[in-house]
Amino acid sequence: MAKFSVVATGDSMLVQRLAYNDPACLELKKLFSTADVRFTNFELQIHDFEVFPSAVSGGTWVAARPAVIDDLKWLGFNIFAAATNHTLDWGLDGLVTTMRHLNEKQCLYAGIGMNLAEASMPKYLDVPQGRVALISVCSTGPNWYIAGQARPDVLGRPGLNMLRFTTINYLPKEDLARLKAIVSKTNVNAKRLLSEQEGFDKPLPGFAVGTERFEEGTPGTKTFCNKEDLARIKAAIEEAKQQADIVLISHHAHEFGGTQKIIPADYIKEFAHFCIDAGVDAYLGHGPHILRGIEIYKEKPVFYSLGDFFIQNDSIERQPADFYAKYGLGAEATVAQGFAARSKNNTRGLMCDKLALESCLTKFVVEGHTIKEVELIPLSLGPDKPRSRRGRPEIADKEDGKRILAYLQELSKEFGTKIAIKAGKGKIKIK
Repeated sequence: MAKFSVVATGDSMLVQRLAYNDPACLELKKLFSTADVRFTNFELQIHDFEVFPSAVSGGTWVAARPAVIDDLKWLGFNIFAAATNHTLDWGLDGLVTTMRHLNEKQCLYAGIGMNLAEASMPKYLDVPQGRVALISVCSTGPNWYIAGQARPDVLGRPGLNMLRFTTINYLPKEDLARLKAIVSKTNVNAKRLLSEQEGFDKPLPGFAVGTERFEEGTPGTKTFCNKEDLARIKAAIEEAKQQADIVLISHHAHEFGGTQKIIPADYIKEFAHFCIDAGVDAYLGHGPHILRGIEIYKEKPVFYSLGDFFIQNDSIERQPADFYAKYGLGAEATVAQGFAARSKNNTRGLMCDKLALESCLTKFVVEGHTIKEVELIPLSLGPDKPRSRRGRPEIADKEDGKRILAYLQELSKEFGTKIAIKAGKGKIKIK
């Protein structure tokens, strides 16, 4: 049976150029060269600021110049997931321009397209021993980020391959009755009720307050995958299984359980299991910009979040007026002043969060749909370095590496996963 070696990382938000003689880069490049499949999540929009920004963004209007694609390819990446919550930061023009640059540089990417069929398609990496399929999915962002399906008489809409989800809040019978009584004394639901009466919106099951759903049950909040999206994604998995030797799925999702960012939301766990049940060989999660635990489900690895690989969120060259307005700044403000206002002079935010600046990459071999072992290599993104260098990965030193892996051990206990730490690496024995 053919063996496929895989190296996978989390989010790559690279906006600065790489120095090709940087020892840390060269060490990573050497590591990547040992694998057939070299994956990262492409959390970028690529253009020269000739496109219109959207009125909203995924938090920051993420953009980089086209040359960073060359840097990621030089480092060794040969397959990208591109469906993220930043896909439409710069509107449809920004997305189409990004795809044009990726195509011109002959990059293999999945998850975005000119219509829903194209965005949902598996993409295939051909290596000497066979073929690898990648499906890229995103859940975080407004529902209008989803690509539109083409009709015989109307064009489709550029966008991403989206897995939407439903949130239901549960209350005991008496509390639900009390909520209904309180709501009836206000006009909070007037717009929704009128829209339903006039046929512009479907009534939501249970009791709705605006867009929030409430039902009777044990107190709590749960999330569930959209069944229509699951059916579309399953069809893509079935296609990939016929056309490729192994299938990987990438899922970009920020949502968390309760108030703890480290815990994946219910629907994320539901989706990961759904993918493995459908025949996917590994689930590659990312999005919250921190590590999450690892689960071994039916002898397949589920990485709920591999964290960041590159994170240069405060180094983006330009931001639109909407960004500055959020912080009370006008047209005279510089981008550095805008990021300083958002971070309260580098005292809050992702670039000050040590959890966002320490992560892991993973290595594993797939042979006949069997993965016997998962290797974890800890990364430091320079939490103590100056802003100009922060957010660039390097293999963690012995002390930091041991601490990062021990933290990942704790995160993975929830899933019953045992990680052995030896010689600066984590090992998960599956078979």
